Amino acid sequence: MKKILLSAVVALTISAPAYAASGNTSTAAGSAVANVVAPIVLTHTSGTSLNFGSFTTGTGGTVVVGSDGTGSATGDVGFVPSSTEAADQFTVKGDNNRNFSIATASGTVVNGATTIAFTTAPSAASGTTSATGTAAFSVGGTLTVIGTEAAGAYSGSYNATVAYD
Repeated sequence: MKKILLSAVVALTISAPAYAASGNTSTAAGSAVANVVAPIVLTHTSGTSLNFGSFTTGTGGTVVVGSDGTGSATGDVGFVPSSTEAADQFTVKGDNNRNFSIATASGTVVNGATTIAFTTAPSAASGTTSATGTAAFSVGGTLTVIGTEAAGAYSGSYNATVAYD
């Protein structure tokens, strides 16, 4: 009887792992993907600038250059006949058909100790790169003239930023 009982215990012990494995585990392969996007690169178009033109200050006012390059003056500011106003130009290169936002900052133009402040306005607040990954936009602005600025050539800068949406 001991031998039968011992044989039964051994048989159960050996066969138990086979029963436990059935239905308690399962393995399947998963999948993974990645999409590397081309970096967005903003380039200032060579030879262009936000040009507020040539003007007299009078008692002050503003010089406005639209993103289409058209200029106008307000207050006592007046353009001289040979004045040429222009919007600034930028190009964007990045991933194909990708949306991006555009932001431009204010700036100043300086001549010696005299500084004139201006604000900027891009032609659009956002854009989309083409099927080849390119886009372009222009920047206009408003120069605030107080009327006491000295005659002369003024120059300065501002920042433009693009970012993928």
